[in-house]
This record gives sequence, structure tokens and C-alpha cells, in this order.
Amino acid sequence: MYSTTTTVLKASRNFGNFLMIPNPFPDFIYNSTEVKILRCGKQVHLFHGDLYLSEEDRICPYCGTAMEVNQTFHTPLYHVPFGEACTGILVDKHQFLCPTCKKTVMQKIPFQAEHHRITRGLEAYIYGLLGDGLQHKEIARITGISPRVIGNIDRERLKALYTENGKLKKPERQATAIAIDEFSLHRFHRYATSVIDLETGHIIWIQEGKKKDVVYDFIRHVGLDWMKSVKVVSCDMNSDFEEAFRELCPHLKIVFDRFHIVKNFNDMVITTVRREEQKRLEEAGDKEAAKSLKNSRYILMSNPETLARKDQMANEAKPGRRECAVFPVRSASRKGGNQARYEALLKENELFFAMDLVKEMLRRLFSRTTAEEMESDIEEIVQTCNSTNNIHFEKFAELIGNHADGIVSHAIFPVSSGKIEGINNMIKTIRRSAYGYNDDEYFFLKAMDQSRRIYVRNPKSHKIFQ
Repeated sequence: MYSTTTTVLKASRNFGNFLMIPNPFPDFIYNSTEVKILRCGKQVHLFHGDLYLSEEDRICPYCGTAMEVNQTFHTPLYHVPFGEACTGILVDKHQFLCPTCKKTVMQKIPFQAEHHRITRGLEAYIYGLLGDGLQHKEIARITGISPRVIGNIDRERLKALYTENGKLKKPERQATAIAIDEFSLHRFHRYATSVIDLETGHIIWIQEGKKKDVVYDFIRHVGLDWMKSVKVVSCDMNSDFEEAFRELCPHLKIVFDRFHIVKNFNDMVITTVRREEQKRLEEAGDKEAAKSLKNSRYILMSNPETLARKDQMANEAKPGRRECAVFPVRSASRKGGNQARYEALLKENELFFAMDLVKEMLRRLFSRTTAEEMESDIEEIVQTCNSTNNIHFEKFAELIGNHADGIVSHAIFPVSSGKIEGINNMIKTIRRSAYGYNDDEYFFLKAMDQSRRIYVRNPKSHKIFQ
């Protein structure tokens, strides 16, 4: 079990060199402690002992005859680490032979975990470390167990928590608002979709794909009775999700939040128009005007208040990062003049001025509290975009018009997809930290468990000595 050097220390039963701790193992008779030094320099404390042998253990379960000890086996088990040292239990268990029916019976170790050479105490300790989000390699370094074994323990733990008879358990809590979004699963445009409870942030469904089938399978999983209590679903402008929910649950309100609307405007209009204007000026030979548009994407996307705050920070000469005494680095100076440059861009180009108008309209749109006001703002945005006679503005106007119902629903249910976007970021972090998963089922269970992780925000509540 252990690969050691020749440095071996033994303790007698007088316990002179060791602390006295309670014996957590039933039917374990302690004999001695042995300290071994591994080749890596880590200590291992081995507790030697025997299992208590009662008269009932000697009775043959087949014929009821008293059995005799046939063989004795030395069984090593990993145990909870003690500080920086690993610990192990070396148990002597017996094999019994029945003189009548000639059958053998092996004595069981009551404190051994199933399928693994570890104690139940260590198994519970590993469960706690996995629940805290520690990586398998870190737990392996602490406990001395192989990362592969820890992965198997984690898989068994997650299946026991979230599956029943090989299928995902239904949500324990009745949700009234949910959110759905897809995320990248593997390369070559393979995606998966997750559904969360917007109030708790828990993942209640996750499946490969991003089409209607995902929504059909989710509703089949939770049941139509469960969905009747759900009032609103927040999602991006994925037509498959919207059509599937409207088909099976027509009572639901579909809400498209501000983030996806503004993101589409930034990608479809600001980025594309700025690039085309820069290219047009270069072809016309106006290199100075084309140069002024370089690195202006962030300025065109920002609000005037944000640019003013950046200029104020630059004028106050606040450092961009904390000074470093050990590794001196020249602090990057903040550049001012953002607001002046923004106003100059609006004066020089009519399309940029139209961008500013639409941006302000979008800000005002999602501050409305009635459906009538939002419908009026959407009409105004569509008219402003069409009046520019620019194809990119017109495409955005068409997008807004086709999804007007989902945008107006924000006035009734002011929910956001911010939580599920954070869940997607968490899922990416899980995948990067493990350098990828080749088992999608284990990966999905890991994401569900991480979304339910309890964060301790007040370390003072864990003080032992008050």
C-alpha cells in the first residue's frame, strides 16, 4: 500500500510519543502505531489492530455450525489525514471455514467504505472537500489517495444526490420563474442547454443540444403540472426555445432581457458600421479621419456617464493598479479626453449620431414600467433605425419588431438572464479547471452540484473559541 524509505519509527503501547484521540471505529482493537516516511518525504501514521470477534461471527450462515479461523489477512485502509501527515488503518480480518459444509466466510470490516480501500470517515471527509470545490489533485495531495479514485468517489456522490434509478431527480422546489440558455460544450459547434430556477440559481435541467427537443425533454421531465405554476421564462432571442415554450406552455411569459438586446445592437450596428465607415474613409483617401476611428469601438458603446467618470479618474491621476514594491513596474497612465472624442465622433458622422440616439432609447426602454410605454418606445426605435437607410440599422429594427412581445413582457416581469449568464461562466470555469471532461454525464452533474454550493460569507461564524 505504501512505498517507503528505510526510516521507520514504532511506538509502543505506552503512547509516549503520540496524542490520545478517540477511537471512531466500532469493533476495532488498537494494538500499536507505526510511522513511515514516504519517498516524497510525507509521513504516514499506520494504526495496527484487530477486529473484535464475537460468537455470532463464528456461526456459519449456511448450516449454523460453529466455524474455525482458516486464514488471516492484513487489510490496509486509508483514513482521514492528521495535519500534513496521512493516516492509515491496518486491520487483521479473518476468513472462517465451516467444518460441516466446507464453505468459507470472510469477516466484514464495519467501518470500510464500499468499493474502496478507505474508511467511512475519510469518505465523508472527501465528500466535504468536494462540496467545497477542491480539485481532485488537491484532495489527492491532502489525503494521499489517487485522483482517479477521488473521481470515482465524486461520481458516486453526485449520482446519489441528483439521480434516482438512473434518471435525474425532479426539482424539489416549485419555481415560478426560470431561465434557459445554451453554452459551448465541445469544439466543432457542439452545445448544451441549461435551465435554472431564477430565484435560487440552481440548475434543474441540463442536456446536450440547443433545439426544441431540449425544451420538450425538460417539460416532459418536470411535468405539465409543475410547469403550470411557472409564470415567466427568461431567455435570449433563440427562436427554438421561444416556439417550444409557446407551443407546450402558452400561459408562460417569454422575456428577453436588456443584455441580449444591447449586445445585438453593439454587434449588429456599432461594430459593423464603425468598421465600414473606417474602410470607406481609407478608400476615399482621408487617412486622418480613418485613423480617428481606430480603437473607438469601446467609446461608441459606452454611455456618456461612463466616459465622464473615466476622464475624472484620469484627471485625478489615480493609479491603474496597486503599486508593487517587490517587482517594480511602471504604472500604466490613464488616458483622458474620452468624452471629448465621443462628442467629436458624433459631430463628424450622422450614423454615429443615430447610434447615440438608439442607445439612449434602449436605456429608456428598459426603465419603463408599463407595456404601453415600452410599445411606444419600440415603435420609436424602429422608426429611427429605418430613417437612416442603413442596412445594419434596418436589420436591428426588424429584430426588435419581431421580438417586441418578449421585450414588452419585461414591464410585467422585470427579470433578467444575469444569473444564467453567471452559471454559464461557472460551467466554463469547471471545464477549464479540469482541462476538459470526456464524460458529459459527470460534467453535467458537477455543474448542478456547483450551482448549489453554499458560500460562507462570514468566516467569523466558524470561530471555535469565542
